Amino acid sequence: MTVKQLPLPELTKACGALGIGGVGLWREPVQAYGVDAAAQLVRDAGLTVTSLCRGGFLTATDPAERARALADNHTAIDEAAALGTDTLILVSGGLPPGSRDLPAARSRIADALSVLAPYAGERGVRLAIEPLHPMFASDRCVVSTLTQALDLAEHFPSDQVGVVVDTYHTWWDDTAPLAVARAGTSGRIHGFQLADWVTPLPAGVLNGRGRLGDGVVDLRAWRERVEAAGYGGPIEVELFNEGLWARDGVEVLRETVARYVEYVA
Repeated sequence: MTVKQLPLPELTKACGALGIGGVGLWREPVQAYGVDAAAQLVRDAGLTVTSLCRGGFLTATDPAERARALADNHTAIDEAAALGTDTLILVSGGLPPGSRDLPAARSRIADALSVLAPYAGERGVRLAIEPLHPMFASDRCVVSTLTQALDLAEHFPSDQVGVVVDTYHTWWDDTAPLAVARAGTSGRIHGFQLADWVTPLPAGVLNGRGRLGDGVVDLRAWRERVEAAGYGGPIEVELFNEGLWARDGVEVLRETVARYVEYVA
């Protein structure tokens, strides 16, 4: 997503040239290219798919909407397996129209996971619940903290359901360090993503993530915290940023690598 302006063939070529060994993919460009073709493209480039984004949106109350959401998530699990990644990112969904009941929405996520988790486990795919910053609770994700995500995940085996630690969404939460340790103890850190927090927030808040080093997040401390909890998996940089998307994608990739070395490694 950091360089969504790059078509998949250009993305894989650029990653190879810059020594980037893995790439987190989003479903829309994969579907447009063809799931099997995308899987072959990545393999031929010598890359691994670190995660697939996204499943989720599991909070609807209408039975038909819930059925469609479950079907779409089953498809997402199959796509992740076909791409050779063991991690499907879940953005859980916001409040249904007219609702103010956060606990009920989270309960419906748990109900959906009881259907999806065994299916994912049979296919070697882990469901990774990503808490989003509270400003997204109403429309995108009623799971706002790592603690809330773990409370959902721990009803299921750790090889089926875990969490994503995303610095953009968790940096503000003083309970997050304890939650990271808790997740590490139970083997539930299934992904780690980096983005910085910059202010003032842009008008389009969703697409205003900061480049590494541009904001207030202590990115290196977060890497050290997650690794101390036992995480040894890939580290993704996920920047929703209109300014970056308007630039040359290969240049953005090169800059992101340099900033990772400077502010994270």
